[in-house]
Amino acid sequence: MTSKAKSKPGSVIFVTGGAGFIGSNYLNKYVPVRTDTHFVCVDSLTYAGNLKNLEIQKSRNFSFERSDIRDKAALLKLFKKHKPNGVIHFAAESHVDMSISNPGIFIETNVAGTGNLLSIARETGVSRFLHVSTDEVYGSLQEGEKSFTEESILAPNNPYSASKAGAELLARSYFKTFGLDVVITRSSNNYGPRQDTTKLIPLFMTRLLKGEKVPVYGKGNNVRDWIYVEDNIDAIDTVWQRGKSGEVYNIGGSNEIRNIDLTKKLIALTDRDEGAIEYVTDRPGHDFRYSLDSSKIKRELGWSPKISFESGLKKTLAFYKSTSSVDNSVQRIRTMQKSS
Repeated sequence: MTSKAKSKPGSVIFVTGGAGFIGSNYLNKYVPVRTDTHFVCVDSLTYAGNLKNLEIQKSRNFSFERSDIRDKAALLKLFKKHKPNGVIHFAAESHVDMSISNPGIFIETNVAGTGNLLSIARETGVSRFLHVSTDEVYGSLQEGEKSFTEESILAPNNPYSASKAGAELLARSYFKTFGLDVVITRSSNNYGPRQDTTKLIPLFMTRLLKGEKVPVYGKGNNVRDWIYVEDNIDAIDTVWQRGKSGEVYNIGGSNEIRNIDLTKKLIALTDRDEGAIEYVTDRPGHDFRYSLDSSKIKRELGWSPKISFESGLKKTLAFYKSTSSVDNSVQRIRTMQKSS
């Protein structure tokens, strides 16, 4: 069956991880548009979540609840308090390097936390559950191999992507076994305003703006497909509104580029030179290439990306130039590791 118009008048939607990068961009765009829907942001405000990301905090159709999805009892209280019709699940630990050094928190948050949400959603009669996932669940491609489709096998290669695959399989099981209306999105690498500065593009931009060097793994030949965050949230909302129950939708930006070539683009945008590049020891199990075939969502739901890579990079750089201070990202990663 195809579900339509999930944000109906009077709806209450839980948006987990809504103070993070992608979730906050979603809320900032759609809270003002859907004034007859009440959005409840559920976020534990870890290193990646910040209330300053949310421009809509004073909106009448918005509420914030600080809660950890690993705490099932606390979650259940929130579900009983707000009685949501639906859940859009962004919340996740997503830093690959941290998952290599501390896999446990990824299992607890991404797998067990998602399991808590699915269980409560079923128990309380939630009408739709959208699980936001990643292209990394497919594993790695070599140069010249065909892009991943929704039918490609899941073959994750690091604890982060493995935990996201596990969460997906739980979501699928709740659709198959219990009939919960579940849809899943798998997007390529996001970039744009409000992204945590431990991620590649904001990390490199902020370091370059400060006159510092940027660390490139290995020789920088790894390939990623980049999508501007606004294109991704529009795709997610399209799936939320009109996606078919039980289906998975790839969301790619069709911007494949080697890390070293991206680094050189960022150097040019910030008026630095290639002396800013510092080659570092490669990441263990580093996936070589990600590439998504997004023809399904284009064909069935009519979505396609609108922001060119060059335009998106300029918008992103403008945001980080406008911020009053730049975080020490290395220190933030160390703090994350110690606290996990």
